Amino acid sequence: MIQLYFLSILCNSLTAYMLILDDTGESDSIEGSLKFSSRGGVFRLVLGILCTLTGVLKLLSPSQDSIPILGDIVPALAGFLAGFVLIFGYYREHASIGASVSEGKLDRIGDAFLKYKKGLGFILLASAALHFLFPQALFL
Repeated sequence: MIQLYFLSILCNSLTAYMLILDDTGESDSIEGSLKFSSRGGVFRLVLGILCTLTGVLKLLSPSQDSIPILGDIVPALAGFLAGFVLIFGYYREHASIGASVSEGKLDRIGDAFLKYKKGLGFILLASAALHFLFPQALFL
């Protein structure tokens, strides 16, 4: 489905942008021109849910003329992981327990993803760009 293909590229690119420029503050010029704040928690949560949902739907509904699972596995998994990072970041900011207390496996896994979110953003951006440029590739 071509709409899901476009949504995957859009979500992955926007999420990559947010993960890469998260802490540097370089996104102020774009925020002023678009009249929304990408630093807002609700926007990140909605984008995280949308990215995760798109990743799952991408695995269930492959693009045209593609091998069902392999053709969309890289952008689907990248979108799923990026959505998890955004959702976990929102959870971490709004949890009633302080961020310094890590209890359980989910907190340790989430902390590992949050630690390397800039690298994940670059991988996500490369995945979105390659998926846009080569739509019929086997693993993209």
